[in-house]
Amino acid sequence: MIKLICVGKIKESFFEEAIKEYKKRLSRYTKLQIIEVEDVKGDNPSLIKASERDLIQKYIEIKDYVITLEIEGKNLTSEEFSKSLEKLQMENANITFIIGGSYGLDEKIKNRSNLALSFSKLTFPHQLFRIIFLEQLYRSYKIMHNETYHK
Repeated sequence: MIKLICVGKIKESFFEEAIKEYKKRLSRYTKLQIIEVEDVKGDNPSLIKASERDLIQKYIEIKDYVITLEIEGKNLTSEEFSKSLEKLQMENANITFIIGGSYGLDEKIKNRSNLALSFSKLTFPHQLFRIIFLEQLYRSYKIMHNETYHK
């Protein structure tokens, strides 16, 4: 099972439609659970990250293999991501990906992570990045199954 924990809710209907489409496509390959936690408001980044950490941790189980999505993380090609995911699924029943909030992830979440992964050095809006992530996840499964999609 793939679990995606995200800080913040999707607000635009066109983003919701894209997420719905990728969830449908991915259902052919894996069970996907998307968990949205509150986007904490305030003016103290440390307190915001700590509050979001507490919300995120409620959904991380001891047995989960945790992958945080961070700018500082490891960069992989789509093929490398697919191979890594395939191997991880053979060894772990639950793989949990985490997308943090505007200020990033609290150090305790980063320390709990088994792998920090970066999709780019660029900064993306969190709602858009969720779609980018789901597309890459879908692409990974297509690569794993030698199906045409990835070029």
